Amino acid sequence: MPAQAKTARAAAPSPPPPSGAPLTARQEARRRRILRASARLAGRGGYEAVQMRAVAESSRVALGTLYRYFPSKVHLLVAVMQDQLAELHATLRRRPPAGDTPAERVAETLMRAFRALQREPRLAEAMVRALTFADRSVSPEVEQVSRQTTAIVLDAMGLDDPAPRQLAAVRVVEHTWHSALIAWLSGRASIAQVRTDIETACRLIDPADPAARA
Repeated sequence: MPAQAKTARAAAPSPPPPSGAPLTARQEARRRRILRASARLAGRGGYEAVQMRAVAESSRVALGTLYRYFPSKVHLLVAVMQDQLAELHATLRRRPPAGDTPAERVAETLMRAFRALQREPRLAEAMVRALTFADRSVSPEVEQVSRQTTAIVLDAMGLDDPAPRQLAAVRVVEHTWHSALIAWLSGRASIAQVRTDIETACRLIDPADPAARA
């Protein structure tokens, strides 16, 4: 093999492992750069600002490498949302929500998540649009977002082994939170309306609440 070819091969970034395989430290650092760059671009210019070439340049990776990690902008932004939720989850574990009942703690948790998104509305809009546009090819990434959201809610409830009825209530709460976020982003709901809708849905998870037993 010519010396130039050996040098080029040695300098080329290693592709990410198959889905589900653990990342090496170098791959994880590269992935973190990509996600941070994507979040910055979305925060400044929304969904349209997240162009794959711009992400590659901002994160200092080759465009081909970026596509090996994330096949499309939708894959990328859904991964950004999962990353944002993971950071929120870590924060909530350090500073758990206050509240005497599971419903109160979940409502406070989701409002804290909402306020975090409210601080960067263009980023929030970009992530929500990506979730809306996601097709079956993005199902694993969307499922990760759903699992992360469920884990956050269950932590707030203080549950490790929820019953089927409780899981059903959690799904309703998650759907309400997502719909309320879309309504706020589109200007169809105020912050007060968002809080009211979330608190109303959260009563479903509290068996002590008469409305939850009805």
